[in-house]
Amino acid sequence: MKICIIAGARPNFMKIAPIIREIKKHDNLDYILVHTGQHYDYEMSDAFFKDLEIPKPDYFLNAGSGSHARQTADIMVSFEDVCIDEKPDIVLVVGDVNSTMAAAIVAKKLLIKVAHVEAGLRSFDISMPEEINRMVTDSITDYFFITEKAAGDNLIKEGKLQKDIYFSGHVMIDNLLYQKQKLVKPDNPFFEEFKKKNNKYFFMTLHRPSNVDSKESLEEIFEALNEISQEVPFVFPVHPRTRKKLDEFKIDISENIFQLNPLGFKDSLYLWKDSSAVFTDSGGLQEETTGLGIPCFTLRENTERPVTIDEGTNTLVGNKKENILLAYNSLKNGVIKAGKIPKFWDGRAAERIVAVFNDMQALFAPLDHGGIN
Repeated sequence: MKICIIAGARPNFMKIAPIIREIKKHDNLDYILVHTGQHYDYEMSDAFFKDLEIPKPDYFLNAGSGSHARQTADIMVSFEDVCIDEKPDIVLVVGDVNSTMAAAIVAKKLLIKVAHVEAGLRSFDISMPEEINRMVTDSITDYFFITEKAAGDNLIKEGKLQKDIYFSGHVMIDNLLYQKQKLVKPDNPFFEEFKKKNNKYFFMTLHRPSNVDSKESLEEIFEALNEISQEVPFVFPVHPRTRKKLDEFKIDISENIFQLNPLGFKDSLYLWKDSSAVFTDSGGLQEETTGLGIPCFTLRENTERPVTIDEGTNTLVGNKKENILLAYNSLKNGVIKAGKIPKFWDGRAAERIVAVFNDMQALFAPLDHGGIN
């Protein structure tokens, strides 16, 4: 069986790494890796491949930036050529970025089976581009690998068959636990100096359009964070999109919020794993903080990952100054969400996923590639 694995943006890399490691253990499974280039600069891509021990992609599509429509179209045109040349049995997509949806559409048009890892998650907010990507991808997916029960419930409500839904757990947690075991002190002296100087600190990330593309929202967020930083410092790796908007809007940022260039996975983990809490609008960090039991304050009004709230350490606080300060004061007063590790977030999700592919082996006769000529 030949599996075509798609990655295009930073969150994808963390999810494909454990799957590739597991596939390599099986002689009867083959894979090709396609990097769409949806996110491509050294900090956001190459460093992650090195950190996560991901092999060099077989194909790099160089999609680059642009509007959602243009980026999706560029990926589709280039990926169609890959499918025609390689004739994969299954196209495996992860997460909810434009690359996920684009590759799934191309595969289905060519009658290639689609497997979606992290399927079924829903925020029910279609103003989020990721929600549209999730809905479209799942509407044409053949095999659904879910991270939490709520995702399976969503898929059943949407008419998917139980037999096609696999509760695999979360490959993001596979990667987290694997990398945590191998973590070493970074070369950059700032990290160690910062941690020695600050016994207590917060880690933060910010990149979603709903937060950073509006001057009003961005100012309100930083009014709250600047105030909090007078008591507890922040370390803040700044996403390129956010940096552009901070400069454009001339946002005032406290000197107690230490701004860094984008970090690779290991440097980021080295900082946030010992933080007192994480402030973020990232989907992945909501899950990873639950995986390590770190309090997480999500600067969004909704989440497609309800298990991080129902069982984990995540709290939705939105992007209003008053609510962010209320969340901080609760933490300051010792009101800390304990949380627990969700089912199957045990570091073995990739093992379960690849076991399903092994069981499917007989379904794919040689040269049976549907609509590919």
